[in-house]
Amino acid sequence: MLEKKMMSKPKYTLKDKIKAIGPGAMITASFIGPGTVTTATRAGAGYGYALLWTVIFSIVATILLQEMSARLGIITQNGLGEAIVKQFDNPTLKKLSILLVGGSITLGCASYISGDLSGTALGLSTMIGIETRMMGPLMGLIVFFLVYKESPKLLEKVLTALVAVMAIVFVTTMFVAKPGVGEILSGCIPRIPDKSLIYIIAMIGTTVVPYNFFIHAASAGQNWSSPDELELSKWDTNVSITVGGIITASILITSATLMRGMEVKPAADMAIQLEPLLGSWAKMFMSIGLFAAGLSSAIASPLGASYTLAGLLGWKYDNSDKRFRTVNMTIVIIGAIVSGLGLNPLTIILIAQALNGIVLPVVAIYLVYITSSQRQLGEYKNTTMQKWVGVFVASITVILGTTSLIDAIKSFEQIF
Repeated sequence: MLEKKMMSKPKYTLKDKIKAIGPGAMITASFIGPGTVTTATRAGAGYGYALLWTVIFSIVATILLQEMSARLGIITQNGLGEAIVKQFDNPTLKKLSILLVGGSITLGCASYISGDLSGTALGLSTMIGIETRMMGPLMGLIVFFLVYKESPKLLEKVLTALVAVMAIVFVTTMFVAKPGVGEILSGCIPRIPDKSLIYIIAMIGTTVVPYNFFIHAASAGQNWSSPDELELSKWDTNVSITVGGIITASILITSATLMRGMEVKPAADMAIQLEPLLGSWAKMFMSIGLFAAGLSSAIASPLGASYTLAGLLGWKYDNSDKRFRTVNMTIVIIGAIVSGLGLNPLTIILIAQALNGIVLPVVAIYLVYITSSQRQLGEYKNTTMQKWVGVFVASITVILGTTSLIDAIKSFEQIF
């Protein structure tokens, strides 16, 4: 019987796998935002190539957790929210889980989109001269239109295209900078330079994003329905997120090569260093890269909130459900308004960081536990190796989340 089953398993061509790229690209587009660009730029400028290993660790951890999310969506044909609700028979635990996860992620998404629009507006206004308060709401209008139209396939295509643009821009600038191969390889060896812990936390925290688990489970379930298609999902996840890692690494490497020892404020500062190499093209290159990063991440934020609440509260996963559409539009409107107030993007990002510190460990533990459950996934549950590696990564997120929360609280004390 098993032999017959193996013989009937479809063989996918490279063309089939390339066509399958979509849900994974959405995740990459989500975590490559202005925060990632700025953090990687500062890490490279401050510590050279020494923190390159954090990109590798983050990408491996993200691939592992996002593969679990996608597998859950395909096998159960439900999202992570439904799985969390289903896991608890106790009504009190069920309600607490819905309140903690749903509330934290929704508030976090509102903070993330506000920071994405504000940070991107700040960078672009530096280079193209349009006032920040106008640029943020203008980008908000673009996001509003795309999310309002909400066609999963359209959004996947838009986000995949934005990832491709970022890859071209940032990888090209890395090659133009001509970094040393030996130094790059040395940066792959884990070490913690003096006073670098905050950057290590930031590099991991901007890549492993809790609402992406909900987006991926739901979108993978919408794209595929058969266990035989897990191969396509894995390809999509591995390739897309690896590309995201290459983009992040290229930003850090370029900064380490051209800006080492400099104090970097917005990521737009990198354009100044590229001018000797790219001339008048430098500003345009960075403008395009920042625009793609900000827009892609801002699109994902409202989807993160609506997918999470839809799963937890039993809504439909599209705009035909008024509640789903209302959450989408509300998050975008909040982001557009906040970005137009001229607030310090750092303060907004700190709020998102604090909320991320609370919910990331919780959601990561839920995810590993549920995908290791015979009750939920049957024969497609995590293998012993996947489970223990997942436990290790979830443990790291606990340390990361706790440290991130403490750091955010200290930063708030300094600001206020």
